[in-house]
Amino acid sequence: MSREFQVTFDAHDPRALSYFWRDVLGYVHPGPPGVELPEGADPLAAWDEFLERVGVPEDQRNTRSALEDPDENGPRLFFQQVPEDKAAKNRVHLDVRAAPGLEGDERMAALEAECARLVALGAHRVRRFDPQPPLALGTITMTDPEGNEFCLD
Repeated sequence: MSREFQVTFDAHDPRALSYFWRDVLGYVHPGPPGVELPEGADPLAAWDEFLERVGVPEDQRNTRSALEDPDENGPRLFFQQVPEDKAAKNRVHLDVRAAPGLEGDERMAALEAECARLVALGAHRVRRFDPQPPLALGTITMTDPEGNEFCLD
């Protein structure tokens, strides 16, 4: 029997980093507990109102954020504020499947297009690894706005 899990990111700015990953993965911010959000409502605005209502000081309202897969297939992402900077290479990173089923030039073109989209969102391109059949199909290594490494795969 498999287990459900959550991926946690340490961040200086949990809200901003969650916006980035929301746009990368097509995830959504969940609403606050017990709050029914109307269609098109901003969940983070609802969180601000909720946190104010329950007495959380304004300077503590960006200490965490979360994302969920709207299709309920992928893991929940949690972003927690930490004071320290990222000091070394990640020991775990995400591989974002941006070219499923594609190979060769078609695959690399799809990865390059997604790379350009993510750079516009605040990501940084690190390195491209061209295909080396039969084992390596080609990837692009990137970092998110806070320096966490991930791959377009």
